[in-house]
Amino acid sequence: MRGDSPDMEPRANEATRWPARRSEAGRSEASGRREWRSARRRGAARNVSGVGVLAALVIPAVVALTGCASSDGAATGPDTAEQDGGLFCSIAQKRLTFVLTKDGIPALSNPKLVEADAPGLAYLRPTDRVIGLDFGDEFVAVPLNILWYHEVVNLDRAGLSLAVTYCPLTGSSLVFDRAAAGGAELGVSGLLLDNNLIMYDRNEPASLWPQMLGSAVCGPRARSRARLEMFPSAEMTWEGWRELHPETWVVSSETGFRRRYDVNPTGDYEDLDNRDIFFPLSEVDTRRPLKERVLGIPQGLDGGIAFPFGEMASAARRAIPTRVTAGPLVVFWDRDAVAAVAYFTRVGDRTLTFAVADGRYVDLETGSTWALDGRATDGPLAGERLRALPEAYVAFWFAWAHFQPESFPWSAFGR
Repeated sequence: MRGDSPDMEPRANEATRWPARRSEAGRSEASGRREWRSARRRGAARNVSGVGVLAALVIPAVVALTGCASSDGAATGPDTAEQDGGLFCSIAQKRLTFVLTKDGIPALSNPKLVEADAPGLAYLRPTDRVIGLDFGDEFVAVPLNILWYHEVVNLDRAGLSLAVTYCPLTGSSLVFDRAAAGGAELGVSGLLLDNNLIMYDRNEPASLWPQMLGSAVCGPRARSRARLEMFPSAEMTWEGWRELHPETWVVSSETGFRRRYDVNPTGDYEDLDNRDIFFPLSEVDTRRPLKERVLGIPQGLDGGIAFPFGEMASAARRAIPTRVTAGPLVVFWDRDAVAAVAYFTRVGDRTLTFAVADGRYVDLETGSTWALDGRATDGPLAGERLRALPEAYVAFWFAWAHFQPESFPWSAFGR
């Protein structure tokens, strides 16, 4: 089992897959691995010791995370309560895991963007995955290669303040509008919730935001149950995104940090047949391979439907009808791009029905042809666009099933 960043240390009997390299800020990855070993020796990597570690993030007077865990790593504070210095948490602190110091994994802010054929993209292979963003008149790709090492990319674009996020431990890619955090940038807290990335906002005092919850769980914004709105995104291969949008912008390897962006620091952790989960969970849903990617569509607090990539991959393309409270949807699947995207089927005053004919997405009402990105490319509706469901996102099956335990996996055979 391997860690979720170059700053985390594999088990002693496994070969280290990344050499020590130093960033321009002078912080070396070797130093990060020493922090990880130290945290493990203290027992801090098992559980947060109640108020101490949390207060270091949300109370400005406390500036260090290290050394706050109790000797046995147990949580000492109550599950949900007002804590020292006015700290409030809405979840059980025993669910939080202390891994690294705050910003031990450095988030990026408005990194350099280059065109798809520009220098600085040698790190990016056609089959590498990217999170694609559509701003209407321009497109931006944030590769998972970048997010392996940074997990959060703050992006101010088209009048929006976004946070593009990826957690390597849960395989989850979500894009948030930062408005609910007052527009503040988000960073990596060094804490996990059930293996999932916990972000913090750079306010004083700060609040903690687990990625797959999207809501504040500790700090002042937890009191008001603040929730980050999601921004529509599509995760697919770089080649698939570039074919859809050859004019796209993409994050350059010139980030200000020296990283091997062509090497996944988690090794084979993401492999489909790898059943390792970094920190144990009380229950694991085994209906699908644990590391299988799914497109999850949440419903309610803990329900929804997951579209497993392996199940959909028996066909080159699919147009799968489904429904949420807000209305009918269609999920477009493309095997070449290894991508699934959910769209509302209503265009103007009509609701469309979709199918795949001769390898193309078509609507049965007008016969128009549609692309994976929801654009009508031919027919009576050419130029129209489907509206993507912002709340749909990609994650590993085990993580999706843990955070949405009342959901179920879609099956091509209707099981």
